Amino acid sequence: MKKNNIFKKILTLYIPLLILLVFILFPFYWTFITSIKVESELYGQATYWPKSVTFDAYHKLFTTTINFFDSMKNSFIVATETTVVSLFVSTLAAYAFSRYKFKGRAPLMGLFLCNNMFPTVLLLLPLYAIMRKLGLLYTHISLVLSYTTFTIPFSIWLLNGFINDLPLTLEEAAMIDGCSRGKAFMKIIIPILGPCLVSTGVYIFMNSWNEYTFAMMFTNSKTRTIPVALKNMIGQLGVQWDLLTAGGILTIIPVCIMFFFAQKRLVSGLTAGAVKG
Repeated sequence: MKKNNIFKKILTLYIPLLILLVFILFPFYWTFITSIKVESELYGQATYWPKSVTFDAYHKLFTTTINFFDSMKNSFIVATETTVVSLFVSTLAAYAFSRYKFKGRAPLMGLFLCNNMFPTVLLLLPLYAIMRKLGLLYTHISLVLSYTTFTIPFSIWLLNGFINDLPLTLEEAAMIDGCSRGKAFMKIIIPILGPCLVSTGVYIFMNSWNEYTFAMMFTNSKTRTIPVALKNMIGQLGVQWDLLTAGGILTIIPVCIMFFFAQKRLVSGLTAGAVKG
């Protein structure tokens, strides 16, 4: 009987999980082995492991005219600044929407939700005209302001749901003890919001790190970010597969490191407020 249960569990649980895991990880594996193949193997018969391993592609990324390091630096600056600005604004806005009752509160929240219902490309031309008028084109600021147009509304919704589940008595007790509302917010609400702020920050950082459309329009050779730099490896006469895949592997490393250190807070932040009791 036990053997039948074990066999059934393997057949219905472990084998499907293994297939799903292979399906998810295989593209990353294929990208990596492509990046370490010699040039003669890139365009020949497909092999699942290179006959000779080389890391020349990674060396070329930082030693040729591609300036991939500058692109990584630009992406990091833009993603970090967008995360800081979006978290600051959305945290204050979410707290205001949660704790204060004012006219137009519901329509504004609905407007924030509607903002995420439409593709961001609809904002491309208006934002381009605004940035050109302000003289901000081809700067980091233009990308930061553009990214906040779709990261802040979602962040407000995410943080607002969490704050709504926090009992008001926490702030009231602090205010009775002599704290102002601002002090109660900083000393009581912000520490409790830690996991949710981490999960929201990871979402904002990933969106800013991977975004391509705005980066293509609002940057030049000096301020281009990683997605644009990778796109430039695809030309009319062919694709530089070794450099493209090597750049892709280097691109996902910062995000993987971030998830490794923030995964506990990320899970607790995403599931916070899901169960009331």
